[in-house]
Amino acid sequence: MTSFQPTPAFAAQLDAQDTLRDFRSRFHIPPGPDGQESVYLCGNSLGLMPKTARAAVEQEFADWERLGVEGHFHGTSPWMHYHETLTDASARLVGAKPVEVVVMNNLTTNLHLLLISFYRPTATRYKVLMEGGAFPSDQYALESQVKLHGYTPEAAIVELVPRPGEHTLRTEDIEAKIRELGDSLATIILGGVNYYTGQAFDMAAITRAGHAVGAIVGFDLAHAAGNLEMHLHDWDVDFACWCTYKYLNSGPGGTSGVYVHERFANRPDLPRLAGWWGHDPSDRFQMKKGFRPMQGAAGWQLSNAQIFPMAIHRAALALVEEAGGMAVLRRKSEQLTTYLEFLIHNLNLPASQLEIITPPDPATRGCQLSLLVHQQGRELFDFLASNGIIADWREPNVIRLAPVPLYNSFGDVQRVGAALAQWRK
Repeated sequence: MTSFQPTPAFAAQLDAQDTLRDFRSRFHIPPGPDGQESVYLCGNSLGLMPKTARAAVEQEFADWERLGVEGHFHGTSPWMHYHETLTDASARLVGAKPVEVVVMNNLTTNLHLLLISFYRPTATRYKVLMEGGAFPSDQYALESQVKLHGYTPEAAIVELVPRPGEHTLRTEDIEAKIRELGDSLATIILGGVNYYTGQAFDMAAITRAGHAVGAIVGFDLAHAAGNLEMHLHDWDVDFACWCTYKYLNSGPGGTSGVYVHERFANRPDLPRLAGWWGHDPSDRFQMKKGFRPMQGAAGWQLSNAQIFPMAIHRAALALVEEAGGMAVLRRKSEQLTTYLEFLIHNLNLPASQLEIITPPDPATRGCQLSLLVHQQGRELFDFLASNGIIADWREPNVIRLAPVPLYNSFGDVQRVGAALAQWRK
C-alpha cells in the first residue's frame, strides 16, 4: 500500500489505467447535495440502475400491450422460457453448471424452499450451524425452520462467534466447531460474505469440513454474488441462494438465484414444497395430479417467471458478462478496496476513535470496508452525506463503505479519503 498516494492526480492516473472505467457511464449515478454526481458506496444495500434497465422492461410492456397472453409464446423473448435466458450467465456468475442454477422468487423465499429439502433433522442429527450476528432474515428463517421440526432455536441453532477482542471469524475456529458438533450437525448455512463486517468466508474449506462429518452445507450469497469470484460446483457446495439487487444491480426487491449441486438433479424423492412451474415440462399442461420435478435446480420452482424483475436482471447480467465476468471485476474490486484502506490508514487515527473491522487480507473480504467509529459515528456518517458520499449506517456505530467495480472509480475513493481527512480536522 506504500505505493499509493492520497492525491486527486494519483486517483486520476489509476482511473486512466482502468480498463473498466467506461462502465461507470452505463449507470445512473445519483446527484449529491451540490447537484454533481455523488460518491455512491452503498452497492452492498442496493446497486445502481443500469441505463439499459428501463428499455429492457419497456420491451416486455410493449409485448404485453401488443400480444396479451400470446406474449408467453410469441414475444421478443417469449415469457414461457424467459427464466432460461438467465441460466447460463447465472451459472458462470457463481461457478456452477447450468443444470445447477435457476432464477426465481426472492431470496428468503428461496432460502426457505431450500431448507425444506436440506435441513432434514433426525433425533440425533438436528443442529444447524450459522454465524452469530447473521443478517436478520437468515436468523428468522432458521428459527422458524427448526420450530417446524419441533425444536427450539436454543437447542438446535449453534452460532459462531469471534474470539474475544476480535471482530471476525477464523477459518480454523469454524472447522473446529464443525468437528466438535460432529454427527449432531445436520446443516451448515453461512453467508458467503458477512453483511456487517464484510468478511468473506472460505466456502471450500467449510464445505469440506461439513461433508467430513456428514452435514449438508449451504450458503446465503446475498453479499457474495456479483462481489466474489466463486466456484460452487468445484467447491462441492450442496445448495446456495442469492439476491440480485445489491452487487448485481437488478433493482429493489429484485429476483433471486438458486444453486443446487447436480448430485441432487435427479432426486424426486427429496422433500420439497412443490409448484406447477417446477413440474416436468413434458406434461405440465396436462394439469394432472402427482408432482414430478424437473431436473436440477429448476425443479424447485413454484410459479412462472416474474418477467419485469427478470428483464432488469437480464440487462444487469449482460453488463457483468460484457465486463469480462467476475474474475475481471474482482481484480478491480480488490484494487479499489485496498486503495480505500490505504487512505483510511493514512489518516493515522487511533483505534480508540476509528478502526476497520473488515479483514485486511483481500482474499478474505468482499468489496467492503466496515468502519467501527467509537466516537461521533453518526456525526461522521452525516458529514460524509453532506459531502455527497452515500454510505450505509449500521447500529450502533458502524459505517459500511462498498466501492463497486462496475461503477465506482478511484476518484470516488479518493474523495472519501479527502472527506475523512477534512472531518478529522
